[in-house]
Amino acid sequence: MNRISRMLAAPVTLLALLAFSAQAATDDDIAKRLEPVGQVCVQGQVCTGTDVGVAAGGASARSPDEVIAQHCTACHSAGLLSAPKIGDAADWGKRAQEQGGLDGLLAKAITGINAMPPKGTCGDCSDDELKGAIEKMSGLK
Repeated sequence: MNRISRMLAAPVTLLALLAFSAQAATDDDIAKRLEPVGQVCVQGQVCTGTDVGVAAGGASARSPDEVIAQHCTACHSAGLLSAPKIGDAADWGKRAQEQGGLDGLLAKAITGINAMPPKGTCGDCSDDELKGAIEKMSGLK
């Protein structure tokens, strides 16, 4: 029995040391683990400490070309599921007439229409960014 105790003593001691070192942490380590994972930014106010741009005073943080390239081309470049194609002024004009002009198209883009979810795939786009993208894709003003 003494021999078995000696054989187990080394691994048990090693495990105890590893467990203790894993638990030991400095105040800085603990503070880092307790930091908030996110931050709330309010539109129109400066959002410090993040790389996210928040539109202030109605100004667009992203250009229409950026919004279109990142969020609109997948459906609107090919006319997927009857989406109006980029640059097809006749189709966009017909839809604008049915929906109440550019503001009607914007309202449908915000709430979603047919297979398009609300705000398309740009859930964090502002209304101004969406309007700019619609104007650019449709040629309407």
